[in-house]
Amino acid sequence: MRLISILVGIVIFLALIVLGNALYSVDQTQQAVITQFGKPIKVITEPGLQVKKPFVQQVTFFDKRILRWDGRATQIPTRDKKYIWVDTCAWWKISDPLKFLQSVRDETGAQARLDDVIESAVRNYITDNILLEVVRDTNRVMEISEMGLKRKEIEKEIKKGREKISRGILKEASKLMPQYGIKLIDVRIKRINYVDSVQKRVYARMIAERKQIAAEYRSEGEGLRSEILGRREKELKKIQSAAYMKAQQIMGKADATAVDIYAKAYSKDPEFYSFLNTLNTYKKTLGKNTWLILSTDSDYFKYLKSFSFEK
Repeated sequence: MRLISILVGIVIFLALIVLGNALYSVDQTQQAVITQFGKPIKVITEPGLQVKKPFVQQVTFFDKRILRWDGRATQIPTRDKKYIWVDTCAWWKISDPLKFLQSVRDETGAQARLDDVIESAVRNYITDNILLEVVRDTNRVMEISEMGLKRKEIEKEIKKGREKISRGILKEASKLMPQYGIKLIDVRIKRINYVDSVQKRVYARMIAERKQIAAEYRSEGEGLRSEILGRREKELKKIQSAAYMKAQQIMGKADATAVDIYAKAYSKDPEFYSFLNTLNTYKKTLGKNTWLILSTDSDYFKYLKSFSFEK
């Protein structure tokens, strides 16, 4: 009995091993290729539990999702002989698992193949276009408005632009991808930069252009300043002229009123008015150290003769 129990246990154990080797599961994010002694038998693209011949057939899993490729930054000359660093990236997926297995084996091999194909297409398109086409997308007109100043900066005409160049790279590289079981979804130029020797000259030119624009702004500002100061001076003179005219009018009215008062006072008592005026004259002309030499019949001496001075 004990021997039979041992034999039953061994059989169950072997059965579990065989069953475990025969059953496999394909995830929603996966697809699989079944091979038998290296020969492809079946492609599984639907998720679920599957069965294979144990110990004879082998399952190779591949990712079903969209994958990312990051290229190396490469130094490429443009058509106008401007050397730039171009860094690209792409998105791809395994469209035919069987071709993928037979041609590149795995994702590492696919990355190497993408390096060759995409970088070749990038180089072809960059060298066929000028730098402006690679950098810009549109013929937009930039308008800068600060402190009431408006400036328009019109760029050169763009015939293709960065977006169309990226579409061209995608189209060219996609032609070779089906033979590897790969579908190329998108290619983008991630970053563009000048090489060091060109970068210094570009920065120097940018600084000179910014200084020129700053000088133009300062010139326009000085012009506005002169215009504002001119208007201020004009308004000031206008205000001063109006104030002077009003002051003269007030002074004229005051003088007329004073003359009228003097006239009325004189008409009431000319002798008394003459006496007061003479006293005012004495007050203004005679001081402590004032000497007058007058004749006895002088009008100025008229009222002094009526006074007696005592020491």
